Amino acid sequence: MKLRTFIGGAMAVLLPAAMPAYAEDLRFSPAGDEFHFDTGALRGTLRGGGKSTGLSAVFDCATGTNLARSMGVFSHYRLLDSETRFGTAAWDWTNTVKLLPDGAVEALWRADADHPLDLKAIYRWTASNALDVTTTVTARKDLRKFESFLASYFNGFSQSRVFAQHNGKSEFIAAEKSSGTWQAFPRDDDAVKIIGDGRWKRPPHPVEWNIMPQLAAPMGMRHDDATGLTALIMSRPQDCFGVLTPFGEEGHRSLYLSLFGRDLKSGESVSAISRLVIGRGISDAQAISMFETFVKEKGGAD
Repeated sequence: MKLRTFIGGAMAVLLPAAMPAYAEDLRFSPAGDEFHFDTGALRGTLRGGGKSTGLSAVFDCATGTNLARSMGVFSHYRLLDSETRFGTAAWDWTNTVKLLPDGAVEALWRADADHPLDLKAIYRWTASNALDVTTTVTARKDLRKFESFLASYFNGFSQSRVFAQHNGKSEFIAAEKSSGTWQAFPRDDDAVKIIGDGRWKRPPHPVEWNIMPQLAAPMGMRHDDATGLTALIMSRPQDCFGVLTPFGEEGHRSLYLSLFGRDLKSGESVSAISRLVIGRGISDAQAISMFETFVKEKGGAD
């Protein structure tokens, strides 16, 4: 399916209202075990205290408000396949980290007794309010329907919506409490089978997902009334088989991307690219345009 059909034919442009101009500094700066950033639009910390929790603090430079909760934004959480949950989370799996020459940060987890895979994550600012994370997995044994669950936890942001198919239209659908606490928007029927194969019953913190309408594109957003900010997350269509969220006001204030969802042979590597955009006045049409531009830049599937 062609991308233009997939997302409803939005023009592939980044609109100025959603991407304000700042004096950009798009490099991370090392500070002990963590990395700091100040892009002009956002400032904060990656891997606060040396912990693998993604952006552990994200301050809006205009208001000084911290937009992230304790477990961070764009952090690698559960690692699952059809038979096993590998450890509790990548949060507590030993890893190494380094600053790359272009100012990006690379974290690397090596296979061990509990994790039959290598995991690599590269965090890179692409604009003053846009962060990309590239997640690469190399299997060290055959894995069935492997999933890397990419988690984001926000402070505030009580409205959660996912871009899905509804009544023959592609639109952002609100995650309402009436649809259940935990809501999964799958890519297709195969994704429904993966979500329901028993992986989410494994402790700790088992979750019962309510299956929602299928995705129109792998994209979700949260909006914060207090600051007027919107947090938009997205991934390439071939990389993501589900966008998941609790209902908007639920305490986690989270959005999740279920990455990969495919079989891997031992020694095989696969990568996924995801993007976070934070801005004011991001309309639905602008969000769709940002997604189309992202896919054009990053080589999304037709």
